[in-house]
Amino acid sequence: MSGEEVAVAPNEVAAAIGEPMDINTALPLVVRKSRAHGGLARGLHEAAKAIEKHNAHLCVLADDCDQPDYVKLVKALCADHNVKVLRAPSAKTLGEWAGLCKIDSEGKARKVVGCGCVVVKDYGEQHEAVEVVQQYKD
Repeated sequence: MSGEEVAVAPNEVAAAIGEPMDINTALPLVVRKSRAHGGLARGLHEAAKAIEKHNAHLCVLADDCDQPDYVKLVKALCADHNVKVLRAPSAKTLGEWAGLCKIDSEGKARKVVGCGCVVVKDYGEQHEAVEVVQQYKD
């Protein structure tokens, strides 16, 4: 269905070999792979353009977005264009997934910038995480 929301917990632990992947581990992987392949629109302006052009496969909205007009606009655009809306635990977490941060020498994210929503325009390569998100999408 269009415009439905699914809450996603902040659990980012990778699934062990042989275990089925759940949406909590699949969503960060899909966003990161999409960013690596140049298929990610970050922020309201880029997201709205991608949705309007019918390029969007998936929209991820931050749970802690405190501007009701922002959330209402994104949900309405997604509902009009049949784009699935998934929820990220926080804007900082979504910003880290979308690459809006610096990575220090130990591999930890520093100076993370919050992001209210991202739109996946291109999944990149096909992998298990994409299949999990697509099954959630249907």
